[in-house]
Amino acid sequence: MQEDAAVLRGTKDGYRIILDDQASVKEIFTSLKKLLDSLQSQSEFSKPKTISFDIKTGSRLLSSENRSKIEKMFADSKSFQVHKISSDVITKEKSDQLLEEGNIHILDNIIRNGQQVEIQGDVLFLGKIHEGGKLIASGNIFVFGEVKGIVQAGVPNFENKMIIGDVHTAQQVRIGEQFEILDDTNTGKIHDGTVIYVNDLHVIDYAKVEDIKEINPKFFNQIGGIVNG
Repeated sequence: MQEDAAVLRGTKDGYRIILDDQASVKEIFTSLKKLLDSLQSQSEFSKPKTISFDIKTGSRLLSSENRSKIEKMFADSKSFQVHKISSDVITKEKSDQLLEEGNIHILDNIIRNGQQVEIQGDVLFLGKIHEGGKLIASGNIFVFGEVKGIVQAGVPNFENKMIIGDVHTAQQVRIGEQFEILDDTNTGKIHDGTVIYVNDLHVIDYAKVEDIKEINPKFFNQIGGIVNG
């Protein structure tokens, strides 16, 4: 049996317990219990405040059942608690989500009144949104179609995302948690090369596509630094 399947480490942010991802689950729980018992006996003399631990599992992805067991071991103690349990790997579902968010989705749909289409990642929209319809994306939205409804980029709260294109006939534009109803006071600012973004004052603003470098340098570099007005 590995005696050090659970090792305590001190960091600048607090305390961390490293679980050996090469050890068996049984060895990990035995070692973790021994570590907690030792810490508990020491704390009885010093009477410390409650200490939170980050649990690192390395390349092992614990099941929800085993995570619950670890949390219960700490919950049984009055002096210790788990801050978070994390690993160096992700689930297949999370991996698929990250890959999807990195893509640009081409959408040529008709979104009718009362319908709502949600996309993870950037969207190149070629279709039509009727009044009362909604297109929602976690990334940027590039509009080449007709919009009479609502377009929202940066869901749920990514204010660095943008809506690019002609949406002067839209009911409303939203980026993250910011929104603006379109009417005669602002539709004159919108044309084919319009960039709608959230400025430093956290307010919806409008610019020309050639201004993207100043608005969002990171995005400008991602597209190769070439923008046609």
